[in-house]
Amino acid sequence: MSIKLDQIDKKILDILQSNAKITNSQLAQEIGLSPAPTLERVRKLEQAGIIKSYHAEVDVDQLGLGTAVFVLVSLSGHKKHQILSFVEKINAIPEVVECYHTTGQGDFLLKILSKDISSYQQLILNKLVDIEEIGNMQSMVILSSFKDSKVMPITSVV
Repeated sequence: MSIKLDQIDKKILDILQSNAKITNSQLAQEIGLSPAPTLERVRKLEQAGIIKSYHAEVDVDQLGLGTAVFVLVSLSGHKKHQILSFVEKINAIPEVVECYHTTGQGDFLLKILSKDISSYQQLILNKLVDIEEIGNMQSMVILSSFKDSKVMPITSVV
């Protein structure tokens, strides 16, 4: 189900991305509508799949997951069953928090969170090396992040 977004829908999305805990009456006040049509618009955005879910953003450093690593993975083969098997195995590893199928030098880009470098090494030795579809891996430890936006640029959508 695809819907055409107007300026009010875009404003709703901008606000909800910044504060998903906002009440419907507060949201209505911010967008200049009464609560009933505001709630109807939010429900339409949810039903259309534009709003997929609501989440709490957690501080990974405070949780003891302060080491983040990007891993560029090249598969040993590119048959459909190999790709699907790799993805299934990666999805079973909780430390792999993001997985992208890419073009370029590698086939997949993983983002892995761990306690420290030693924990990351154990993850490689105990889990990743056992995935037979992996032909090559290149790790890039993230030293710092200068932008990590969870807010999508809704207002730039035509």
